[in-house]
Amino acid sequence: MKKVLITGGAGFIGLHLARRLAGRYEVDLLDDFSRGKEDQDLKDVLSAGKVRLFKKDLLSPDALSGLGNDYSLIYHLAAIVVVSNVVEAPYRVLYENTVLLARVIELAKRQAALERFLFASTSEVYAGTLETFGIAFPTPETTPLAIADVSRPRTSYLLSKITGEALCHYSGLHFTIVRPHNVYGPRMGTNHVIPELMQRISRASELKVYSPEHRRVFCYVDDAVELIERASGSPKATGRTLNIGNPGPEISMRDLAKLIAGVMGKKVNLADGEVTPGSPERRWPDMKKTMELTGYGSWVALEEGIRRTYEWYKKK
Repeated sequence: MKKVLITGGAGFIGLHLARRLAGRYEVDLLDDFSRGKEDQDLKDVLSAGKVRLFKKDLLSPDALSGLGNDYSLIYHLAAIVVVSNVVEAPYRVLYENTVLLARVIELAKRQAALERFLFASTSEVYAGTLETFGIAFPTPETTPLAIADVSRPRTSYLLSKITGEALCHYSGLHFTIVRPHNVYGPRMGTNHVIPELMQRISRASELKVYSPEHRRVFCYVDDAVELIERASGSPKATGRTLNIGNPGPEISMRDLAKLIAGVMGKKVNLADGEVTPGSPERRWPDMKKTMELTGYGSWVALEEGIRRTYEWYKKK
């Protein structure tokens, strides 16, 4: 049976991906639990067999020394994210995200028969182009990438991911780069818009919606992990960069709050709040290339995905 390594494997997307791959592969999860959680979901995946957990800090020089050279696929999902981290510690974000990737690339180069190295970039890489020049919507992967003002802390994250994409191209590996767009679902914490709104709506009868006119296209996590798996297994996706997301439609933050309240069966009065600094007005991926290379074309509808997400949070 082929072996797979997932860095950041105890995190949101990592564990969903592990659950999907388990049984067809031997799956090793690597995580330092700075973001990943040792919860019942993780225990359930580990107890099912064929999945092992390594508690390691990739920043330690010997973190990867105990791993073998027989991985067929490596998914590098580990990174420092969350806006608060980016704003408060931009040097750490830029430096450590780059070091994390460089060390995993060196591990990948030691593998005897690695079929694919998949790097999780971000939709944030389009932010500088949007701000400076404007971009097309939906946004294709061929969009030229511009760097926003490097003196702004938020730039550190997108710069770390653009640097990471370049490292993949220069690595000599068979790689695929993915740019996730607003992936949501069970077990993603509360520092993201959909679970955050659920939490706020559950506690109040009146709610201020920040950036109410800003629009997003959301992708349920099951769709995202299937796209990621298909991309890593598609020969045509070797050396390519693919958007990971939903082809549409867009929804405003105001209408998203209304939809979530409806799914929760909660009556709430909504008021328009301030625009969040640094938040792009729109984020909508062009999915034509990804659909062509993966053959995937069926997505969980937003209302259904929100319902599944709410049911998980209500139970957990």
